[in-house]
Amino acid sequence: MVHAHAIAPRHVETTAARPNYITTADGTELFYRDWGRGRPLLFLSGWTLNSAMWGYQMHPLAAQGFRCVAYDRRGHGLSSDPGCGYDYDTLADDLAALIEALDLRDVVVVAHSFSSAEIVRYLTRHGDKRISGVLMLAPAAIPFLIKTDDNPSGIPSEWLLANETELKDDFSGWAERRSQAYFAHQGSRGIIDATLAMMNQATYQAAIELADIQATTDFRPELVGIATPMLFIHGDADASIPLEVTSKPACDLFENARLVIYKDAPHGLYFTHKFQLNRDIADFASSVQRA
Repeated sequence: MVHAHAIAPRHVETTAARPNYITTADGTELFYRDWGRGRPLLFLSGWTLNSAMWGYQMHPLAAQGFRCVAYDRRGHGLSSDPGCGYDYDTLADDLAALIEALDLRDVVVVAHSFSSAEIVRYLTRHGDKRISGVLMLAPAAIPFLIKTDDNPSGIPSEWLLANETELKDDFSGWAERRSQAYFAHQGSRGIIDATLAMMNQATYQAAIELADIQATTDFRPELVGIATPMLFIHGDADASIPLEVTSKPACDLFENARLVIYKDAPHGLYFTHKFQLNRDIADFASSVQRA
C-alpha cells in the first residue's frame, strides 16, 4: 500500500515521437534505450548523468533475458531542454509517462544516487501497481540530507551551502576535482572522462536546480507507508554520500527493505563492482517476481 502524495498527480499524456523518444504532456522529449526482451528492469540515472552510464548493466542483463530500459531525464543527455520542470513532482510524472508509454509492468527499478528520490516521489504520486521492487543504489537524496536535531546523521547545512556555492561557480571544475574519489581511484582515465562528459551534457540549470532540491527536500514523511520491496546497496568507500547519511536511516523507514554493504565500493560502484552488482540485480528481480 502506498499513500498518495499531498499534491495530486498531473494528467500524463504522450504523443507520437521519434524512435526511442517519448513526448510528455508539457512537450518535453525524453530519450530512452530499450535493450532485450523479457522481465523489465528500469534503470534511473544519478544526478547529471544519463542512460549511457548503465551500459555495463544493461548489456549483460539483456543477454540473460531481461528487458533493460533507461532514459535521460529532462535537460540531460539526449533529452530536450525545456527550461523548466526541475522539481520532484515533474520528474516523477516524466517517469510515469515513460512507464506508461512503454507499458512496463512488473518492473524492477534500479535507482542510483539522486534518482532514489525520483522513484520515491513516483511511488507516492502514482502508486506501485506497475512496480514490483526497487533497488536503491548508493542513494543520495533520501531520507533527508540536512543535519537537524531530529536528523543527527545528516550533513551540516553550512557544508551543503559551501558545496553548492562551489558548484555554481565552476560546475565542470567541481566535477573534475571529485572524479577520482567518485570511483575511489578504481576507475581508468577513460571511464572518468566518459563520466565527466555525461555530466557536462546536463544543462547548467538542471545541475544547479536538482542539486538544490536534493539538499533541501525532506522525504521522511513519504517513506513511511511505502511497502514496495526495497534492496539498498551502498559502498563503504563512498566519498560522495556515506551510507550512514542515506541508506542506513532510509532503510529503517521503509516497511520492506534490507541493506547490503559492498566492501571498498565507491559511489561509482555500478562500474567498479559491476559483476557483483549485476548478480545482485538479477537475484533481486527473481525474488520479487509477481505470480
